[in-house]
Amino acid sequence: MGLEVKTMSEWLGEGKEPEILFWVGSAGSFDDRAKKITRAFVKIMNKANVSFGVLGIEESASGDVAKRAGNEFLFQMQALMNIEVLNSYNVKRIVTTCPHDFNTLKNEYKGLGGIYEVFHHTEFIYELINSKRLCLSNSLKGEKITYHDPCYLGRGNDIFDSPRQLLKKIGLELVEMSRSKRTSFCCGAGGAQMFKEPERGREDININRTKEALDTKVKMIATGCPFCNTMMTDGVKLLAEGQVKVLDIAELIVKSEKL
Repeated sequence: MGLEVKTMSEWLGEGKEPEILFWVGSAGSFDDRAKKITRAFVKIMNKANVSFGVLGIEESASGDVAKRAGNEFLFQMQALMNIEVLNSYNVKRIVTTCPHDFNTLKNEYKGLGGIYEVFHHTEFIYELINSKRLCLSNSLKGEKITYHDPCYLGRGNDIFDSPRQLLKKIGLELVEMSRSKRTSFCCGAGGAQMFKEPERGREDININRTKEALDTKVKMIATGCPFCNTMMTDGVKLLAEGQVKVLDIAELIVKSEKL
């Protein structure tokens, strides 16, 4: 079955406004692994009959990487361009699968005139469940999993519960790492570090974190961020290839519901 996705320009052409804009993000648009997360989330929104739009070719990078790398000028150029496009479509609510974009759109666009209600996809899915627009089947009951808190979602924006509640609603038994929630540890990709070469003589941050996840003795690691997914997947390839799966929460829901 094909996915139902409309651009904001298509909605405008019909004289309608969708209830929410899905900000796909750079990773979700271009990275082959992250595209699977994008597709999984769209499947969930289709199942819940959510009317949503995407910007398509009108979407640019949020500016997160530029800002973290210290290029404030480039960040503001990207942000102002995006805000102009978003406001032209009268966007009020935004959902994204990327905590980096979530944090930037929610907290850093305000000072530049971009004031929106922004959701991480785990928050939005949980809202769909609470409003009875989405029902989950509890089909993964009994399987154990650990969850890695993305920095910009957890410690950065105090979102700890909705990802964990979703895992429980599909029946998974959560085994916490020794460092979790507010005391969690970075995957190594934040602050534009994703694009930096490893430092000699030091253990890579993602290897340190992956070891901690593997210490829980589970066969699945849940993430809520495409960058975290990449870093943890790379760690698993080095330390336990073929033994442990790294999946976004949206992918786990799709697996549970056989979407």
